[in-house]
Amino acid sequence: MALTADSVIADVGSGTGISSKIFLENGNSVYGVEPNAKMREAAKEFLQDYERFHSIDGTAEATTLPDASADLVIAAQAFHWFDPAATRAEFRRILKPGGWIALIWNERQLNTTPFLTDYEQLLLKYASDYTKVRHDNINGKLLEEFFQAEFRHATYANAQVLDFEGLKGRVSSSSYMPAETDERYENMVEELKSLFAKHAQSDRITVFYDTNIFYTQY
Repeated sequence: MALTADSVIADVGSGTGISSKIFLENGNSVYGVEPNAKMREAAKEFLQDYERFHSIDGTAEATTLPDASADLVIAAQAFHWFDPAATRAEFRRILKPGGWIALIWNERQLNTTPFLTDYEQLLLKYASDYTKVRHDNINGKLLEEFFQAEFRHATYANAQVLDFEGLKGRVSSSSYMPAETDERYENMVEELKSLFAKHAQSDRITVFYDTNIFYTQY
């Protein structure tokens, strides 16, 4: 993939701007397409020092971007929310000839450490639709139907080292977990505290991920 500072990036489902920041640091112009107003405002604040970041009110199926406007279209930690067929058509519309599409997501390891095993059980206990939105539900057949072209796959090791507040924020930011207004929220936080105290080393825990990238050129 010949990514240069002149490449235009469409970051679809850009959320709070975490994935956009990587490309902005490379000097790219980035169009962050996000339907959630609070997420867009958070991204604007997070990326306020980057004049090449453009916040767009749109969806994967209707980005509002011009035809053939992006050299690279990415969806980072967001593809599971999209309608695959409508998204494919929209991504191809906004992609320049010879451009690339990349789907990126982290898959948390479920049982490689005692903490991760217990953490998975906590999520299963309190989550509403966790099993439906996990990225490991996205199989080869779905990806073949989405890309409709030969695609490549790469996996990289990744990890987050978190204190308790970081872990709590990680859990609370997940759409499938109880919100602060939910009557189960306080019980969930207390169980999370116990889990952290049981497994923390030097007041930190480590969450291990496999970062998967599926990509192709058109």
